Amino acid sequence: MNGRSTLNRLLMALSGLVLLGGGLLILAAGLDLYRRLHLAAPAGWPLTTPRDVLLSNADRIGSSDQGWWWPAVIAGLVLAAVFALLWLLAQLRRHRPASVHLGGTPPPESVELRGRALSDAVTAEARALPGVEQASAHVTGRAARPCLHMALTLTDHGTPAPVLQALCHGPVAHARDCTGLTHLPTRARLEVGRHKARRAE
Repeated sequence: MNGRSTLNRLLMALSGLVLLGGGLLILAAGLDLYRRLHLAAPAGWPLTTPRDVLLSNADRIGSSDQGWWWPAVIAGLVLAAVFALLWLLAQLRRHRPASVHLGGTPPPESVELRGRALSDAVTAEARALPGVEQASAHVTGRAARPCLHMALTLTDHGTPAPVLQALCHGPVAHARDCTGLTHLPTRARLEVGRHKARRAE
């Protein structure tokens, strides 16, 4: 698991816990569970009965009269929106290096290979494998530690085990040899193509 995946899961877990805890506290007040079940409300929590509000009129009026109130609220909302948008874009976009460092060492000790060229070469070789109808490959990760992602669509008579073995000993092995990398993580997704109905003669 890489660092970004760990950070994403941690942020999602924290966000989920905060939302779940706040929702349960508000639900408990709305259903008047504190009085019915004789439970003690959290210290300082303003919502304990269905008639309670998070901010009273006096609190809202007193805060809004301050010169810093509305600028602070607007700035907080803008920052939250920008952070959420950047987080969403980071999930939708996979980092694809423009080049791959041959041998895994950065320049000037090594020559760079364009990531698109490596992806195209692996794709062309994978499409020629027996039992493969369609294939696509792209490189992700850092230039010094790239990862190979592949998607294969099998023919009607293609079986996953032989195709996967041919993929490992063919395109993936050749990509590792040409880049000089001792370790090239590869993920492959195999799908079975739709069977085409034959027209009766």
